[in-house]
Amino acid sequence: MKLVVTGTDTGIGKTLFSAALVGALGAGYWKPIQAGLEDGSDAGAVAALVPGATILPEAYRLATPCSPHRAAELDDVAIDLDALVPPAADPLVIEGAGGALVPVTRTCLYADLFARWQLPVVIVARTALGTINHSLLTIEALRARGVPILGIAFSGDAVEDSEATIAAIGRVKRLGRLPTLASLAPEQLAAAFAAAFDIEDFR
Repeated sequence: MKLVVTGTDTGIGKTLFSAALVGALGAGYWKPIQAGLEDGSDAGAVAALVPGATILPEAYRLATPCSPHRAAELDDVAIDLDALVPPAADPLVIEGAGGALVPVTRTCLYADLFARWQLPVVIVARTALGTINHSLLTIEALRARGVPILGIAFSGDAVEDSEATIAAIGRVKRLGRLPTLASLAPEQLAAAFAAAFDIEDFR
């Protein structure tokens, strides 16, 4: 079983959710491209939040914290799409970068990559103002490419109407909501995920 985690934007809690899912499933973790190294990597964050998790090396590690296509150009690196093949590890959680339409190269978006893989995708969406628009656009972009959507997971404080509206209009399963956490201790993250989600939805 392999799952892809994408988001409606950057900085919305996608890595936190991915870490919680890795822990709950006992899965490995793979981020195909890490763009930005100065403040640490997402793989490093997941390793800290899920002690003992299997962290698979990125296909590309790029210095600049920006869209992978531009970070690669700045590093004078050519991203080979054929190298971005999900590892054999199973179960596996794969985390994208930013939103679904972030460019991997000048000719390929993450959504295009997901379409190649044909793996179930979990969309992580914030609950703050603007999330209905961002979430529905993400759903449409993935569906237009034939990407299978497992459901949508929210991140942040509860906003019942927005969450319900997105699920209804987008015709997607509402998986749950990871609340804002006072601290990011591994035990607290695991407990919050277990309280908010049904792990069977991800199997």
